[in-house]
Amino acid sequence: MRRSIALWMLVPMLSLALPIPRCDAAEVAVDTAGIPRARSVAVTIDDLPGPPAGVVSNEPAALAAMTAKLLAALAQHRVPAIGFVNEGKLVVEGEGAAGVAARTAVLRQWSDAGLELGNHTYSHRSLNRLPLQEFEADVVAGEPVTRVLLAEKGRSLRYFRHPFLQVGLELPKRRAFEKFLAERGYTVAPVTIDNDEYVFAFVYAEALRRGQKAQAERVAAAYLDYMEQVFAFVEELSRRVTGREIAQVLLLHANALNADHFGALADRMEKRGYRYATLEETLRDPAYALPDDYVGAWGISWLHHWETTAGKPRSPSPDPPVWIQQAYDALPRR
Repeated sequence: MRRSIALWMLVPMLSLALPIPRCDAAEVAVDTAGIPRARSVAVTIDDLPGPPAGVVSNEPAALAAMTAKLLAALAQHRVPAIGFVNEGKLVVEGEGAAGVAARTAVLRQWSDAGLELGNHTYSHRSLNRLPLQEFEADVVAGEPVTRVLLAEKGRSLRYFRHPFLQVGLELPKRRAFEKFLAERGYTVAPVTIDNDEYVFAFVYAEALRRGQKAQAERVAAAYLDYMEQVFAFVEELSRRVTGREIAQVLLLHANALNADHFGALADRMEKRGYRYATLEETLRDPAYALPDDYVGAWGISWLHHWETTAGKPRSPSPDPPVWIQQAYDALPRR
């Protein structure tokens, strides 16, 4: 852990974001190995400052150590990630003001690393289930600390990520909320590489809690192989839906699984030809202006949004291995 914290001192390298290759051509050029040369991905990480209470330890010192390890891996691969914050997680019963300050310091690790922060609402509730005004109030409640941290670095709060990727059950409600966001200066942060990483993360955390190192490593290996399947699926779906491979947006979460294994995941992405870009650069891809009228119970990727808007059935995404899903389903609900 001490070694991870020392590595965190290298994190300011993240501010040296690599330029994104534009993906305007109808087809992406490939190299001699058949890998597209212009693949790019924005890495977005939800649920800051960290996992829900009861998942391994989310007391401030443990969160700080986990965050340092994750940031070190991002720095090593020069990933200009953006983290999406649930400010409600800063307040934990029994910790008082000292707990809020300590958890805020965990968020400051991200901004000190040169990374951007976005709003993921205060309490991570669903737009599908809350009345519009109540959901909008939850967005506003999730702003104060994040705005201060960004202002310390000369930045403003400009991105919003829907909890559960749920955008509403009725189109008028979705459009009214988008109008509210625009009036507050937000851009919606879409996702094209959606996945069930959280399922692996909970099973991994439980193995760590029980001291089952071999089981944790087995879960991590399955996670990396699963993500290979997800990348291949998204690349093919992108070509079918848009006629080419677009600049992608990957959704991950702040958890022990990624703190321990993001470096290996990055190695896999780089072998597939991916380069890392900021969310701002990624959203310049014209694909993100495609018609999108999706509403529904499922929180799905924007590639699926565009697919269903075009009147096509939603393509089924890869599932985790059966044994991972069964282990997740067997976990106690905290």
